[in-house]
Amino acid sequence: MITPVTRFCLLLLLLLLPIAVRAASLDYSLSGLDGELKRNVRAWLGAPPQTARERQAFVSLARSRVSKALQALGYYQPQIDIEVTREEPAWSMHIAVQPGEPVRISAIDIRLLGEAARDEEFASLRQDPGFAVGDPLHHGHFDAFRGRLLTLAQRRGYFDADVSQSQARVDAAAGTATIEVELASGRRYRFGELRYDSGLVDADTLRALRSFERGAPYLQARLREFQARIQGTGFFSAVLVEPVEEQARDGEVPIALSLQPARRHSFDLGVGYSTDTEERVSLTWRTPRINRFGHSQQTRLVYSRINPSGRITYNIPLTHPLNDILQLWGRTEENEFGDLDSQQDELGLRRELRRRDWILGYSLRQLDESWELLGESRSNDYLLPGVSLSSRMQRGSLVDPQAGFSQLYTLEAARDNLGSDVDLVRLTGQLRYVYTPLERHRLVGRTELGFADIDDEDRTELAPSLNFFAGGSQSIRGFGYQSIGNEVRVTRASGEQKKLVVGGDRLFVLSAEYQYYFSDQWRGALFVDGGDAFDAGEFDWHFGAGFGIHYLSPVGAIRLELGNSLSEDNPDWQLHVNIGAEF
Repeated sequence: MITPVTRFCLLLLLLLLPIAVRAASLDYSLSGLDGELKRNVRAWLGAPPQTARERQAFVSLARSRVSKALQALGYYQPQIDIEVTREEPAWSMHIAVQPGEPVRISAIDIRLLGEAARDEEFASLRQDPGFAVGDPLHHGHFDAFRGRLLTLAQRRGYFDADVSQSQARVDAAAGTATIEVELASGRRYRFGELRYDSGLVDADTLRALRSFERGAPYLQARLREFQARIQGTGFFSAVLVEPVEEQARDGEVPIALSLQPARRHSFDLGVGYSTDTEERVSLTWRTPRINRFGHSQQTRLVYSRINPSGRITYNIPLTHPLNDILQLWGRTEENEFGDLDSQQDELGLRRELRRRDWILGYSLRQLDESWELLGESRSNDYLLPGVSLSSRMQRGSLVDPQAGFSQLYTLEAARDNLGSDVDLVRLTGQLRYVYTPLERHRLVGRTELGFADIDDEDRTELAPSLNFFAGGSQSIRGFGYQSIGNEVRVTRASGEQKKLVVGGDRLFVLSAEYQYYFSDQWRGALFVDGGDAFDAGEFDWHFGAGFGIHYLSPVGAIRLELGNSLSEDNPDWQLHVNIGAEF
């Protein structure tokens, strides 16, 4: 019979047992080593033991483990002194090591058998294996080289490759080692047939996207490029391209393309705010792949008090699903330009051609715009053929690039006898530059240029959206959104005179900004902006300066900035809030 006292003693024993187990431990220290040698020895020894059995094994194996850890880095004749103090509850052990001189590589023999012997990539790797005669023998570097040989073989289609010989012959007494590696590569396979589900994708689409031809020497990078191109279309939610090695025949390896169709429809709801357009809510409906030929559509509705809008865009791939696209669109939008309220309705088409780093676009749009000026309602039609040229290069994060340069140039024209109410030639240019000269220091520059050539008698017939305005968070900070432009004076019924901003036929804006990173998420900014939107011969400098704080979110920088309109007679501060990256 178990009495209450016995139960209490058993319970106490169970509670104290873990303490007794943990008490049977060992603390060790290490001297005579530093850097990689010390780290490797500690890794081989492992964590201190926690039980009496583990402790005994740790002590008995310590010398062997230290020796192996040093040999891995080329030290074959170390002096190892171990002193153990066996005092309960925790033993202590001190390991003193004199590593001695390392074994050094005296000769390197790397042999390539098979077709790899004539492959320039293998010749380059053979010339720079990661170690050289005279270097300490580092078994990690030796093992890494063998792995690189096999990885290169797989990437370049030597699927039968094998390291047939691999050894480091060590003469510890002489302090030398000879490296011997032999790769039997076998043949290099070529690209075979492309296997895919023809019901999911059109053969012409794949032909335009393919980065390799059947019969060409296999190269894994070509498959990655092919995969990236297919993913770039947005037609599929998952894309996998891989060789079917086990079915390689007659020197060719089949390529399997696995596709998972993207969702038929997707809907995105967005909210945002900026001091230019105030709060806005957007709904976007996308159909990434309407048919097997790669047609797609995007419908976007935006509500904002300043400029509510709606736009439908239909995309048709022509000769290439990524590099040659025909866009058809319809757009309706209300907007405030200076002191003018504008209603725009537009239909258009555009062919977009990508050539390396450049995008060339040809467009034709029919714009019907109505507005009110001096109490008179006006409405004009414009048929605008145009051409655009743009490029963008950047380095680093998409939302916070370290460096970059973007440029966009557009040219549009109209004739009063070819579907337009006026004769017009309109040119624009936008350039942005980002540079990080030193860590934490970042420079941002921006330039905007605009020119509209129109007959003097037709000047008032130029619609607000075709005029130029300045001011706001993306233009000259310290001024209100599109508050800078050519002005007209009006007299109200009360006799009071008022200036109305109606825009200019010229635009010139410069901006320079210095940013300093306080942390990975926060940076400060100092800026100065200047320029004008004006009619020919009436340029008047408007410039503002200020400071801001930016929080780097996953969707881009959230900018809170205060700008002062220094050029005004009564300068005032303007708060600007914006979200997004420079490009």
